[in-house]
Amino acid sequence: MEAVKRGVYAALTTPFVRESVSVERFRKNIEWYNRSGLAGYVVLGSTGEAVFLDDDESASLVAGAKAAAASGRAVIAGASRESARLTVKFINRLAALGADAALIKPPHYYKARMTREALKLFYTRAADEAKIPVLIYNIPQNTGIPVEPPLAVELSRHPNIIGIKDSSGALSNLAETLPAADRGFLFLIGAGSVFLPGLSMGAAGGILAVAAAVPGLCVRLHRLFLDGRLEEAMDLQLRLVPLNKALTQTMGIPAIKHALDILGHSGGQPRSPLLPLDAKGKKHVRKLLRDLGLPG
Repeated sequence: MEAVKRGVYAALTTPFVRESVSVERFRKNIEWYNRSGLAGYVVLGSTGEAVFLDDDESASLVAGAKAAAASGRAVIAGASRESARLTVKFINRLAALGADAALIKPPHYYKARMTREALKLFYTRAADEAKIPVLIYNIPQNTGIPVEPPLAVELSRHPNIIGIKDSSGALSNLAETLPAADRGFLFLIGAGSVFLPGLSMGAAGGILAVAAAVPGLCVRLHRLFLDGRLEEAMDLQLRLVPLNKALTQTMGIPAIKHALDILGHSGGQPRSPLLPLDAKGKKHVRKLLRDLGLPG
C-alpha cells in the first residue's frame, strides 16, 4: 500500500482533560472520522498543538491513532525537531508505533542560518535515515522559514521524500513546484480556503485543519471536483471559506475544538498558553456551522 495516497487528510486536534492528553477521546474522534471518507489523518501537526506535547504524549497519540484508524487510512505523524539527529530519532520512534509517514517542518530557531543548503542537508539526512517516507511541511507563517519551490523540486528527487504539505496559501508555490518535481511527488494543499483552486492546478489533495471540524464537507468538495461537478464544487468551496478563516486565522485551534464540542465530539480546551474561546467567539463558530447546514 502507498504510504500516502491522493485525497483529503484531517489535521487532528489533541483532546485534553485538565491539560492531560486523553488518548481515549482522541480515538473516539477518529472512530467518527473513519465514517467520513477521509484518506487519513495527521497527528502531531500544528492543529494538534504538537509543540506543547512531550515525546511520550506524542508517542501515545500516534499509537492511539494507528489503533483507531480504519484499514487503508494513513497515519501521518508530525516529527519535527530542531536538529537532524533528533528529528531522525523521533521519526523512527513514531515509525515503530505504526506511523505511515512523517511530516517535517524546517528547523527555525536559528533562522539566519537556515540557508537553502542547510535545509537541503537537514531534509536529506532525515529522509536518508528515516524508516518511513517523509513529507516536507511548508508553513512559513509559523516558522518564518519558507521552503521555496526550487528547494522543494530538488528534494523531490530523493526517493524517500514523497511530497509536500504547503500551508502558505500561495498557489504560486504549486505552480512552480509541481511541473518541475519528480513524477509522483505529492503536492498537498494545507490551506482550506484555496483547496479547490489547488486541486484544479494539479494538487494531489489536502491536509486541512477545517477537515477536523467538517470532514464530510471537505471530502464532498474533493469528490465533486473528481466528478467534474465544478460549479457545485466552487459553491461549496466558497461556503467553506468563512469557517476555514475563523478556524485557522482569526480564532485558531480553540475554535476548531469548540466546533467539535458543538458537533458532539471531543474538542475541549487548548493547552496553555493558548486561551479558550470567549463567548463571542463561541457564538460565531456556532453561526458558521449553522450557515453550512450543520447542527449548531
